[in-house]
Amino acid sequence: MVLNMQSEIHYCGNGGGTTEKAQDPMKVAKNAYKFIMENDRVRVLQVQMKPGDKAAMHHHPDHVVYVLKGGKAKLTSSGKTDVMELNAGQAMFLNAQSHETENTGKTDLDLLVVELKK
Repeated sequence: MVLNMQSEIHYCGNGGGTTEKAQDPMKVAKNAYKFIMENDRVRVLQVQMKPGDKAAMHHHPDHVVYVLKGGKAKLTSSGKTDVMELNAGQAMFLNAQSHETENTGKTDLDLLVVELKK
C-alpha cells in the first residue's frame, strides 16, 4: 500500500504502552537519529537516512513529523507495512507507536520528529 501523506494527516499505529529505554530511537536507531533539544513538553529529533538505511524497531509517544527532504520510506508497525511518499514541507501527526523505518527510495531522507510529552 502506498500512502501519499498530506499535511496534518493522522496515521494510527499500534499505540499504547510506555517507552522503554530499549526502544528509545536514540538508543536503538542512533544510526539515523540525532538529538536536537528537549524540555518538559517535547523532545525534538532529526532523522537522516540514506537510501537503504534502516532505523531498528523503536517507540515514539504521540509525535509530529516534518519533512525537510523527502523521498520514499517503508514503515512497519504491528506487522503492517506501509510505503510512504514523503514530500518536503509536509507535516504529519502520528499516534504513539513502535515501528521500524527503511529508506526505500533513491534520495536521502531528512525529517524532524517532535515527540509530545503528557
